[in-house]
Amino acid sequence: MSTLFPYRTSIDHTPRERTDVVVSDKQQADVLQTVSSDTAQRILSTVARRPATASDIAAAIDTSIQNAMYHLDHLREAGLVEAVDTWYSEKGTEMTVYALSVEELVIRFGEPDPKHDDVDITTGGEQ
Repeated sequence: MSTLFPYRTSIDHTPRERTDVVVSDKQQADVLQTVSSDTAQRILSTVARRPATASDIAAAIDTSIQNAMYHLDHLREAGLVEAVDTWYSEKGTEMTVYALSVEELVIRFGEPDPKHDDVDITTGGEQ
């Protein structure tokens, strides 16, 4: 069956090379909790291979779409995954495509280092 919607367009996405996450006395370790989950780690491995929708990710790691979305939301808040495109189902439903935000994540303990691209783990944003 032919559709008017582009089902899967090509995605040209390059994640940032490196992000340092600083865990200090003043900041909670939310990103550590996020990546400690087996499901989150499996999602990261999946989107490291290629960008994917929540339903593609759920199928790849054998979980529900709701569970995949729960972990994707936390990974987005931590700044580890980002929405990079929108694909459309055959019925025309928009589907967000997710990819890694960074190729390398370095977790450091102590105070932020002005020489590095540190992420504030309480908000997921860059400092």
